[in-house]
Amino acid sequence: MRSVWNGTIRLGLATIPVKAYGATEEQGTGLHHVHVTDGGRVRHRRVCEVDGAEVDLTELARGYVLPGGETVVLTESDFAKLPLPTSRAIEVQAFAQVEEIDPIYFARSYHLEPEPAGVKSYVLLAEALRRSGRVAVVKVALRSRESLAVLRVRDQVIMMETMLWPDEVRAPEFPFLHQEVVVTERELREATDLVETLTEKFAPAQYSDSYRTALQALVQSKIDGNELVQPAASSQVAGAADLLGALRTTVAEKRMPRQRVEEARAAETAASEASSKARAAARRRRSPSKK
Repeated sequence: MRSVWNGTIRLGLATIPVKAYGATEEQGTGLHHVHVTDGGRVRHRRVCEVDGAEVDLTELARGYVLPGGETVVLTESDFAKLPLPTSRAIEVQAFAQVEEIDPIYFARSYHLEPEPAGVKSYVLLAEALRRSGRVAVVKVALRSRESLAVLRVRDQVIMMETMLWPDEVRAPEFPFLHQEVVVTERELREATDLVETLTEKFAPAQYSDSYRTALQALVQSKIDGNELVQPAASSQVAGAADLLGALRTTVAEKRMPRQRVEEARAAETAASEASSKARAAARRRRSPSKK
């Protein structure tokens, strides 16, 4: 894996040389834009609005557009002149409890690997963070911009979680926030009962991307030449009364012995499959036979 940044963790007079690696990756669908009539790949080119010419990467720069329409052009050499002390250092500002930081501020995650000369100092900092139960609040420059970040320990590795600045977080402006909504004690108890019933230890491996699975099945169906499965009709948004009914049903199901739940679900699945087969048979009867 290739590092995306290298520098030092700077804590007072102490420095720990490290490399940063992206800790996450999105599992894409592998889809591309194509021409619907012939399947040709559609390419997106960098074209100048002034002369219409395609622009090479070596000719790209950044621009700041003024209110009057004029543009201030900034090149890589301009950015290199900026006084940015965190361009090669993760500057520790303070330590804090992670519970004090709203997750909305978190942006991206990175693994930090120590250079051979800094392993002992790295392990010492990681153990200090683990024992104290705290995170280090730091400043770091990545991709030509400075960010807040926190250092935390996960599986003996120091993670760096970059953060948004306060003015980058939007405040919600929803009409209902200014309305008085009355919730009865009974409704609150039933909703709380559902929360308690469904509470379990978080295990991310038990969840899967249903959309990606369905998309892969759709692509395979196209490859095999089979008839596409029609998606089920989406349910309407439930009102308050419907929600309470759904809550009661869910709680009752959760309290039902597992065998009875599985039997009920099996019966529902069988009924759905029977209905699907009946519709498929009806379509075959309506379709002319191929010779």
